[in-house]
Amino acid sequence: MTTAETLPGVEIWRGGVNTWDCDEMGHMNVRHYIVRAMEGLAGLAAELGLPHAFTPYANATLLVKEHHVRFLREAHAGATLHMLGGVIEISDTEARLLQLLVHSATGELAATFQTTVVHATPREGEVFPWPKATRERARAMMVEVPEKARSRSIALDPFVPTVSLERAEALGLKRIGLGALSPTECDVFGRMRAEQFIGRVSDGIGSFIGPFRDVIVAHADHKPTRFGGAVLEYRLVYLRWPRAGDRVELRSGLMGSDPRTMRMAHWMVDPATGLPWGTSEAVAITFDLDARKAVPITAAAQAALKAFSV
Repeated sequence: MTTAETLPGVEIWRGGVNTWDCDEMGHMNVRHYIVRAMEGLAGLAAELGLPHAFTPYANATLLVKEHHVRFLREAHAGATLHMLGGVIEISDTEARLLQLLVHSATGELAATFQTTVVHATPREGEVFPWPKATRERARAMMVEVPEKARSRSIALDPFVPTVSLERAEALGLKRIGLGALSPTECDVFGRMRAEQFIGRVSDGIGSFIGPFRDVIVAHADHKPTRFGGAVLEYRLVYLRWPRAGDRVELRSGLMGSDPRTMRMAHWMVDPATGLPWGTSEAVAITFDLDARKAVPITAAAQAALKAFSV
């Protein structure tokens, strides 16, 4: 293997990309990045002295509060990947972890994750302090966040969520998904698997973002023959965890655009109560499927997109 750069962390996952992990854009779908991040989290928990954290008989687990993801290099069917992990910071009950998904053949980063977790009881989700041994192991696994894993276009500051179905209606956020969780979409403790949030956004995004891509291509100096989309950066905040049988509704809105990207908000809410399940912000591009690069957003396209913004 040719190493492109020295990366921090210990190996916590290794595998590859299957054909069925890939979507109509020809690369691994976003939901499978989170699948691998969660498998890697189990490996990282083991390194921290919690090898049974995600097993049915666990006395303690790691609940994910937030994922910050940067998608850096496409992963196609057949690609070999591995993941490195470390600890960015840790408090009495919470930790921010680094996970780096690496192309094994080249050493180049495929994606990065800053994963915020809490130490909690598996079924009730009650937060309680880390064991002393875990804190000691965490200190030995401290890492600096590489530049490519840092926030680029999305602020990671704390915020007070304002998500609700009522507010989504008031803002004119478009419904892109509606359904209910099956048992297979939940983890061993009965909570929704983390990839369901980003995955259900991906499932419904076409009808929402398609008109924006059409506008961008219509105003492009060079019009691609085939085009689609790709996401560059994501912040996902998990506010509550639905369980099997719970219904979920996805609402999305365009927040703005610049010469290269579009910024969007995606909310997951309970259609029965209007309460939030999660909130997210994403930065995406219109993607030339032949050149495998972003389609620039001209000034005329940006002006036209303002009509769609919330």
